[in-house]
Amino acid sequence: MFRYIKISRINTRCFFTIVIFFFSFNLKVFAIPGDSIVSGVRLATFDIDATPSVGTLLTYNKEINKWDLGLRAKGVVLLGSGEPVVLCSVDWIGIANEGQDIFRKALADAAGTIPSRVAIHTVHQHDAPTCDFGAERMLIEAGCDPMCFEGSFAREMIIRLQASVKNSLSHTQPVTHLGLGEAEVYKVASNRRIIGNDGMLKATRYSSCQDSALIAEPEGLIDPMVSLVSFWNADKPIAVLSYYAVHPQSYYRTGVANPDFPGVARFMRQLAVPEAQHIHFNGAGGNITAGKYNDGTQKMRGILAERLADGMKRAWEATKREPLTNGEISWSVEPLALPLPKNQEEMQTWLETKDSLFLSNNLSKLIFLRRSLSGKQLDVRCLRLGRARILFAPGELFVEYQLAAKAIRPDLFVALAAYGDYAPGYICTAVAYLEGGYESGVASGVTPDAEIVLMTAIRKLLRSY
Repeated sequence: MFRYIKISRINTRCFFTIVIFFFSFNLKVFAIPGDSIVSGVRLATFDIDATPSVGTLLTYNKEINKWDLGLRAKGVVLLGSGEPVVLCSVDWIGIANEGQDIFRKALADAAGTIPSRVAIHTVHQHDAPTCDFGAERMLIEAGCDPMCFEGSFAREMIIRLQASVKNSLSHTQPVTHLGLGEAEVYKVASNRRIIGNDGMLKATRYSSCQDSALIAEPEGLIDPMVSLVSFWNADKPIAVLSYYAVHPQSYYRTGVANPDFPGVARFMRQLAVPEAQHIHFNGAGGNITAGKYNDGTQKMRGILAERLADGMKRAWEATKREPLTNGEISWSVEPLALPLPKNQEEMQTWLETKDSLFLSNNLSKLIFLRRSLSGKQLDVRCLRLGRARILFAPGELFVEYQLAAKAIRPDLFVALAAYGDYAPGYICTAVAYLEGGYESGVASGVTPDAEIVLMTAIRKLLRSY
């Protein structure tokens, strides 16, 4: 590296000065958190308590107590390929409309990025809060109780979440490898829509079921796989992101905030692999429940959690690592001009004609309608990581969308997170609107043409590279 020279006393002093400067400069470079070195990929993780205080109104009931496991807001900041990407999963039932806007802007500011590179999703547990600041404002302006949309705790949590994301940037770790693994989950998910011989819905198998005839029906169409995407620093795991499609209810409306069986399964995996941050995303579980395997008794929460954790464990054991560089990472966004419902005039009367339970479930759809008419759009995003593609979508998607996405690129590892912007409610398949049922009725804020719009965006994202 250095040519031989005859070193005098003066040259010796100069030589060591140069050497010390060289190593000091390089140590300084390598010590800067998030700096782009070699592969240029770094990762930060964050995790905060998302459980409100006792007395707070959850989505359906006032919180009267807390559970051993609270609600969490967890995520990662991926740095090294353009502006940072933030992925966040929250143990709430939904975050919609202006709630999404404010959450994403806060996290973008904290991470030094833009809101379109932030994905905030919920796991959709029902003994948990909901957030829609537009719905809160509408109720207050109408002189009504803001109910579950009262946003004091959500605003306080945004401040803490923003601080956590910002602080995490001081503790980034280099990412050298990507891990991908999947495994089948046994006896958890089942399709809740039972279709008769006439092609119409004959029964709905909800999250818990004690009807022997419905229990005897087949599982129906599901995606049985849990998909794991992990980030590694050499042989050390930094974060594990899991994706599985199912409504996450064992039993609920207890007044006790809890993360239900997916949160318990996530905690089990956190104990098994404590060096990594474990973050769970709900897939396209709009028409998927545990109803075939869950009678609603309290013991089933632990049983379902063990079954899901077992699938996660086998997916972890099947994980294969491959090198990851910043050139293999990209983030793409496709806007969605979702078709609006035909009962728009009726929706405008909801505040005067509907009760609090109905409004808790559906008021966000009215806000979504008004935002859409003003030109605002939702979107689908895709994170490319080597040979993996992770889709981030709004609403309660039917599992058919997830299966279709995987079929579009069977050569790749495809995972999907639904329950992004909760505003449109259920996004069913076109045929489901003809079959009838709860999901395709007032619970859906779009029309059958949504399938064409959504699938066009998904195909474009998955086929673009």
